[in-house]
Amino acid sequence: MLAKNIDLRNKTVLVTGAAGFIGANLVLELLKHVEGIKIIGLDSMNEYYDVRLKEYRLRQIEEAGGDWHFVRGNIANKQLVDDVFDAYRPDVVVNLAAQAGVRYSITNPDAYMEANIIGFYNILEACRHSYDDGAKGVEHLVYASSSSVYGSNKKVPYSTEDKVDNPVSLYAATKKSNELLAHAYSKLYNIPSTGLRFFTVYGPAGRPDMAYFGFTNKLLAGEEIQIFNYGNCRRDFTYVDDIVHGISLVMEHAPEKETGEDGLPLPPYAVYNIGNNHPENLLEFVEILQEELIGAGVLPEDYDFAAHKRLVPMQPGDVPVTYADTSGLERDFGFKPSTSLRDGLRSFARWYKEFYDC
Repeated sequence: MLAKNIDLRNKTVLVTGAAGFIGANLVLELLKHVEGIKIIGLDSMNEYYDVRLKEYRLRQIEEAGGDWHFVRGNIANKQLVDDVFDAYRPDVVVNLAAQAGVRYSITNPDAYMEANIIGFYNILEACRHSYDDGAKGVEHLVYASSSSVYGSNKKVPYSTEDKVDNPVSLYAATKKSNELLAHAYSKLYNIPSTGLRFFTVYGPAGRPDMAYFGFTNKLLAGEEIQIFNYGNCRRDFTYVDDIVHGISLVMEHAPEKETGEDGLPLPPYAVYNIGNNHPENLLEFVEILQEELIGAGVLPEDYDFAAHKRLVPMQPGDVPVTYADTSGLERDFGFKPSTSLRDGLRSFARWYKEFYDC
C-alpha cells in the first residue's frame, strides 16, 4: 500500500461541483471526519437537472457545520477560478465540476466543451500558477474521469492499463482529454494529479438523469420505462458512499515527485478505477429497484411493472457493459467498494419516499 503523504487536517480544500451528487457527499464526509479542514465549494448551480436537489444538498452541508465557504460560479470563467485560487490558496483541489451524461452530449455538445475542456483547463492553469513566486502551491489535484472512456472495449474487466483511444461519445472524449491534459501538466509543471474513473454512481439525492432515478420518476407517474439493448446491458453500479471513501483516500496519497534519467521531472500522475467490480444485468437491476420501491412505500404492492416496461435497442453513445478492474485501488489503498446493489437501492428508495413525500 502507498504511504499517506498528505494530512488533510487543517488544510484548505477546493471542491468544484460541490452542489453535485458526488461533490456534496464528499464535502459532508470531509467536514464530519477531518479535523480543522476548510472547504471551499464552487458550483454553477446550472439547470441540467432540478436545481432543488442541488439546493437540498447545500442545505445538508450548511446544517453539518464546519469551515465551509460556497462560491457560485462556472469553472469555465477563468477570472473567477483565478480569483478563488488567489483568495483561498487551496492545498488540495478536487475537480468534480463537469457536464455529465452520454446522451445529452449528442444534442448539447457546447455544454461539454465549456465545462469539461475549457473549465478543466482553467483549473489546471490555476494549479500551475499556484506555485508562482516560490509559493507552496497545490499539493494534489484529484479529478473526475469516467468509465465512459473505455468505450466499446471488448476486454473486461476494464483496466487502467487498457488503451482507450476510441471513445463512442463526446462525453467520453472530453473525459479522456482531461486525463491527457492532466498528464501534460503533471509532466511540464510537476503538479501531482490523480484521475478517477467512476463507474455508474448511484444513491440518495443522486442525478435524476441516471436510470434508477429516471425509472422511479416514470413508474410513479404511470409512464413506461425503456430498457436499452433489450435488457442485455450490464452496469457496474457503485454506491456513492464507496465513491466518496475512495476519493478521500486518494486525496491523502499524491503521486510522488521524481526526477528521470534526463534530469527532468517524471510526471507525478495516476489514474484509478472506482467501481463495484460486479456488473449487474439491467433486468435484474430493475427487479431489485421495483422491490425496494414497494418496500419503501413509493409504489403500491400491486403495481403492474410488466405493463410499464419496454425493451428497446441500444442507444447511440451507450456501451453494453461497464466492469471495473479495481486491483490498483486495492493494491495502493487497501480499498474495494462493497455496498450491494440492494442495500444501495434501498437507501435511495427510502430517501425518495421522504424527499418527494409520496
